[in-house]
Amino acid sequence: MTEYSSFRQRLDAVLRTLDVQQVSKFLIAENQWDVGTPANPEFAMWMMIAGSPTLRDLHDTARIWLLSHGFEDEAHAVLDRDRAGQGGAKGGGNKSRSQAGENSRKRPGGGQGGNRPRGGNAPGNQGGNSRGGGQKGDSRGGHPR
Repeated sequence: MTEYSSFRQRLDAVLRTLDVQQVSKFLIAENQWDVGTPANPEFAMWMMIAGSPTLRDLHDTARIWLLSHGFEDEAHAVLDRDRAGQGGAKGGGNKSRSQAGENSRKRPGGGQGGNRPRGGNAPGNQGGNSRGGGQKGDSRGGHPR
């Protein structure tokens, strides 16, 4: 068992207690948190529970806690992603994709192309330098400056 796997199993066991003090003590002892951080350890605990695939039986409880404490965006970001990956939420996958598309449109120079080469920069063009092969002016994904 790797060191991380062992840590993750122990963390999940402590998270399963739903005891913020125990979680905090464990993470401080493991040098993951400092005393007094994070500012909201209860929120952090519920987000860790929501993000843990092995604690799926507690995800609905985590969702209820997060929503009832004003963390709707955070609950949807972690828990809906999980459901979309399982195909459990009706239309959940489409919502995530549309939100990702909106985010890519907000990035300067982003557009909808993602990491795809633009402007005739396909492999084979410009000496096969579509992935930033080291020529000067290549720092923006192969686009000449």
